[in-house]
Amino acid sequence: MLCSVLIWLENTVLSTALETLADPDRGLGADPGRLQWATGAYTLAFATLMFTAGALGDRFGHRTVFSGGLVVFAGSSLWAAYAGDADQLIAARAAMGVGSALITPAMMAILMWTFTGPARAAAVGVFSTSAGVGMAVGPVLAGFLLDHFWWGSVFLVNVPVAAAALVGLAVLVPNFRSPVPRTLDPAGMLLSVSGLSVLTYGLIRAGQVAVWSRTDVWAPIVAGLVLLAVFVLVELRVEVPGFDPRLFARRAFGGGNAALGLLLFGVAAITFSNAFYLQGALGFSPMKAGLANIPTALGALVGAPLASRLVRRLPLRVVTVPALTVAALSMGGYAFLGLQTPLVLIEILLLLQGLSVGMVIGPVTAALISDLPLEQAGAGSAVTNTVRQTGSVMGIAVGGTIMSIVYRRAMEPSLEGVPGPVREQARVSAEQARHVAATTHRPALARAADDAFVHALHVAAGWVAAIALLGAVVLLITLPAGGKERGPAPEPDQEGARGSGARSAV
Repeated sequence: MLCSVLIWLENTVLSTALETLADPDRGLGADPGRLQWATGAYTLAFATLMFTAGALGDRFGHRTVFSGGLVVFAGSSLWAAYAGDADQLIAARAAMGVGSALITPAMMAILMWTFTGPARAAAVGVFSTSAGVGMAVGPVLAGFLLDHFWWGSVFLVNVPVAAAALVGLAVLVPNFRSPVPRTLDPAGMLLSVSGLSVLTYGLIRAGQVAVWSRTDVWAPIVAGLVLLAVFVLVELRVEVPGFDPRLFARRAFGGGNAALGLLLFGVAAITFSNAFYLQGALGFSPMKAGLANIPTALGALVGAPLASRLVRRLPLRVVTVPALTVAALSMGGYAFLGLQTPLVLIEILLLLQGLSVGMVIGPVTAALISDLPLEQAGAGSAVTNTVRQTGSVMGIAVGGTIMSIVYRRAMEPSLEGVPGPVREQARVSAEQARHVAATTHRPALARAADDAFVHALHVAAGWVAAIALLGAVVLLITLPAGGKERGPAPEPDQEGARGSGARSAV
């Protein structure tokens, strides 16, 4: 739970710090493309190394891999805190993603080995509340740190938490390992990393040049898609793949993962935009923006246990399809926000979004993992987490690119007659436009940047809502209409556990 909170804490902390990192004086002066990479590099490494980390846990023990991931995460957090420029921050964030990838499959595998029967579903539901805790603490903590210290403090705070978690692992957690270790899959890892990286580069590059027809945009996109197709074909031919596409043959498993991927696409895209809306367009301080995001976390904290209770009485589809629909519509609600929108309306929208997202992620994840045999729990967890993180990567890349393209086109009429250096800086982003407007005493330029940003937010919100709604359609089609009776989950093979014969209590 502590490590899961740490990972969610890091995700929300960065979103609060984006506006500061874009500022040339208080931060690194990072442009939108580099900020997309600072966010996406972490998620990209997280997504593509997840199934490899699961196989390492099966082979060497999940506690061992878990501990190694924490060391990597803490070390790279220290690196990120003292990064000298945006490129160093991107590299440090990618290393943090490696640490998170080693941690996450081990968390779920240890959970599955520790609990059996009905207690397992309850434990997964409780475990899901860690997302809400991290989402609640992260923005407020980041706001406090950014208001009182330099931007690197938001990464430095990870180090003592990781140290405490390492002590807890050594004292409380047995070194569970699978009795039948999965083989490592270097070819699959290389193809997935290169495919997603190249695809993401092409998508982000489109936002930097504001056109899709250039070779340096469409060629990486096509190459990335081809590499990912080859990756799937290779995994299908491997007897024991790290990422098992065969699991998608289970209709509910495949559909549920696709829906979660589309939902996380929307969440990542709208969260990225919201950070700049609150602090940039509305001028909130980091602390005020952090406090403004609390309703999202509270909604998630309420939504996850509420959905867990509801699915005991109602079919999963009846609970999650309406919830995912509401989540998509709440993302579309950003199309109605403006520079004069009352804060109470923004808070209601964020509360609704957090509640509905929490009601989907917890029960769907629990159903997907619980439906698999114990020996496939590690592989299934890796697939589920990889799909979710891939959805987040694509959400940041596509959502940020739509925002950049629409902003530049909306800003062009206001740049006529503006000196060349000022014009080029104002084209980069609304943050850069506000900065150059302040230094050159052009208040009209700052107002134009705010208007162009809000227009871009409206357009992006429409696309994001449509994609998230597609996830609700997928759930409606693939989940069973009625309840499904499950037999008791198989007991874990304690012969395969190392470190302690007794189960740890949580």
